[in-house]
Amino acid sequence: MGEAIHLSHTERAALIRAARKALDLANLTAVPIIAGTGAGSTRETLDLTEQAAASGADYVLVIASGYFSGILANNKTALRNFWKEVSEKSPIPVMIYNYPGASGGIDLDSDLITELASDCPNICGVKLTCGNVGKLTRISSHVSSSEFQSVYPRKNALAPFLVLGGYSDFILSSAFANGHGAITGLANIAPRSVCQLFKLSEDAKRDPNILSEAQRIQGIVARADYTIAKASVVGTKALLEKLHGYGGVPRKPLPPMPTPEVEALWEHPHTQALVQLEKEVGGNV
Repeated sequence: MGEAIHLSHTERAALIRAARKALDLANLTAVPIIAGTGAGSTRETLDLTEQAAASGADYVLVIASGYFSGILANNKTALRNFWKEVSEKSPIPVMIYNYPGASGGIDLDSDLITELASDCPNICGVKLTCGNVGKLTRISSHVSSSEFQSVYPRKNALAPFLVLGGYSDFILSSAFANGHGAITGLANIAPRSVCQLFKLSEDAKRDPNILSEAQRIQGIVARADYTIAKASVVGTKALLEKLHGYGGVPRKPLPPMPTPEVEALWEHPHTQALVQLEKEVGGNV
């Protein structure tokens, strides 16, 4: 999702096409694109979803608009109908994006998400940027059961219902609760560290001897995620610029991060520990 909310429809489509072309040229044809298409209305969400599919996206990640959150937040019927209609009309599988911080406080509970998982065969998962590990555990338990998989098959057999975290600070916990991974902002800054954490978390389920190393890396990643996430997308972009030479400033009206704050974030012990971990696992920082 990132700053998609600040992009025009044309810009969104151009970015998806460019990403697909870059992946294909790198012989990464099997790497899917998940495009954010949540918008202010159901109609615009569907328009963006169709454009994303036509531009090369494989899946869409859909958040509820927070503009009228005062009406929607406590109206489960309206929220259920939103994702139901979008998923029924979407040409590609739809993932629910539960992010109260970006949707005016709208926070779907596990009951509603499991209902949508059961009732909507074109919904392929949920991203939980609410950070609620209990919610992730309840949903994972529901969709990982043999009964769910046999009674509620997906429209696309290659798009099972995935339960994904939205932060990097509970990847290890998620693995042991039958979660499927995470989509995280921190992975832009330290991709190899986050991938290594996911790999060790999965391996630790089969080999307990790996658990202590997974816990060590999870601790470093969790502390960095907590510190950097407080600076939001502005801080992430500033660190990307400092580390990799790209990132730049956010699109207005978001302000750029003042230089003293960038330096303080860069020099923070949690950030520096993450940088050292990325070097340790072979990252280019």
